[in-house]
Amino acid sequence: MKPSPPRDIQRAIAELAERGADFAIMLVLGAEGSTPVGVGAKAAIEADGPLHGTVGGGAVEAEAQRRAAEALRDGHPLVFDFALHGAAVSDGSPICGGRMRVLVDPAAARHRAAYAAAAAALERRERGVLLTAIRASREVTVEFLTEGAAAQAAGFPGAEALCRVLQAEEPELFAADERGLEALAEPLVPKPVLLIVGGGHVGQALAVQAALVGFGIAVIDDRPEFARPELFPEGAVTRCGPIGGEVAAFPFAADTYVVIVTHGHQHDAEALAACLGRPAAYVGMIGSRRKVAVMRRDFIESGRATAGEFDRLYAPIGLDIGAATVPEIAASIVGQLIAVRRTGRSPRMPTVP
Repeated sequence: MKPSPPRDIQRAIAELAERGADFAIMLVLGAEGSTPVGVGAKAAIEADGPLHGTVGGGAVEAEAQRRAAEALRDGHPLVFDFALHGAAVSDGSPICGGRMRVLVDPAAARHRAAYAAAAAALERRERGVLLTAIRASREVTVEFLTEGAAAQAAGFPGAEALCRVLQAEEPELFAADERGLEALAEPLVPKPVLLIVGGGHVGQALAVQAALVGFGIAVIDDRPEFARPELFPEGAVTRCGPIGGEVAAFPFAADTYVVIVTHGHQHDAEALAACLGRPAAYVGMIGSRRKVAVMRRDFIESGRATAGEFDRLYAPIGLDIGAATVPEIAASIVGQLIAVRRTGRSPRMPTVP
């Protein structure tokens, strides 16, 4: 059985509230030094045990769960600090060396509308900010603001600050004001889309691994037996039809990643031609160095691409880690996708045959 991609935590919280579950939210407000997760990490813990999401695992998560049980009993939110400053591995204390500050809110169900709105916006591929405000009395409010609403927000922390959070795509904790109110602004940005052209063994393995690291999956193949939804992670979009036409019709954006792994070099060429000149964060194609060199010459001589356009292609695809098996090849590609997503660039395979 293939593993499912991690669920959106906002949707998980909204669904817990919808079914009337007794649960608490654990939210990382601060993370200094070396910590297992950063600011904005979030989990929901049900009173009878199931955990959705994570605030770092290990000792800090165990402490957060203990505090959540306490908060669920008395009905009051709380904030606690946790130091990861153990002196030795043998004593069982965390030794990362950092410090974390965690909010536990047992009344998160009251904010179901905000979490549901956030989840729905992400599903529509819309950006926004989830604003969690905490008063000195430990009263917690949660509000979701669309990108447009964030740009016009009045009061604390204000439109300029919220726009900065969205632009940086990094959560930010705003220190308490004169009223004792502090706020965590979490930018909610849709998953980048990975378009896999070719639903064969490599495409299937790639879909599973890429979904696990946060990509939305779309698959194109001209063979019905390789475009069946059950071959791919839950939520993947599949299209069956002529390769060139389907790729040309697919909506590209700045956060679109394309991996070409069809069942023949002619189909690879059709897919690549349909990608040229369109916005995409990444286009990669499987193949030997000789195949890539021959295709490069053909594309340039035929006028389908300039040298500069072709050389933006990641081909041969993936990181040079000696991958041999299908899962290893998929892992090398996913590693390259992560590098481009997080740093804007990635090492390339040698292209000289």
